[in-house]
Amino acid sequence: MLPKLNRSLLVLPVLLAIAGCNKTDTGGALAAGGSATAPTPAVIQGACPQAYISDDKAVTTTYAKAGSTDPKDVVRQGSLVDITRQCVQTESQLLITVVVKGRLVEGPAGGSGGTVTLPIRVEATDDQKTLFAETVNFPVQLAPNAPATQFIFTKASIPLPGGAGSFAKVTVGFDTAPKAVAAKGKRKK
Repeated sequence: MLPKLNRSLLVLPVLLAIAGCNKTDTGGALAAGGSATAPTPAVIQGACPQAYISDDKAVTTTYAKAGSTDPKDVVRQGSLVDITRQCVQTESQLLITVVVKGRLVEGPAGGSGGTVTLPIRVEATDDQKTLFAETVNFPVQLAPNAPATQFIFTKASIPLPGGAGSFAKVTVGFDTAPKAVAAKGKRKK
């Protein structure tokens, strides 16, 4: 009789532990005195805009000599290789988080390592209309004498109007546009 009682006592804590795992997560609403139906934004993929890496802006190369295209003058080369996105629908807008995988490679004229700032441009468009555009100066750490490193770039909370989802697209690439230079005016004599 005693062995049956001991088995029952051993099984009871296991059953209680399993029952505790079935607790419904209320997001803390009940613990704070709220209701269990507290609104939480839904993560959606069906109407989430497609995300692309721009073919003509997927690679950026820095040369030791201005204007050079000689492979021996390459200091470093950055490339964007893969992209994904996630969307959250709020009452009035669609918030997109874009995550891009990239690679930074030291060239023959490189080797100094350090922090390299990559200008990454994120754009959301709906046909010809620009809904969002921002260039992020993204720092990437490259160890001295390291041939390459990988990096993950994340741009969160890109806001789009609520109905833009399935017709919009998000494009990511390096911002290779020349920097604007202030024009000098001519002096009148």
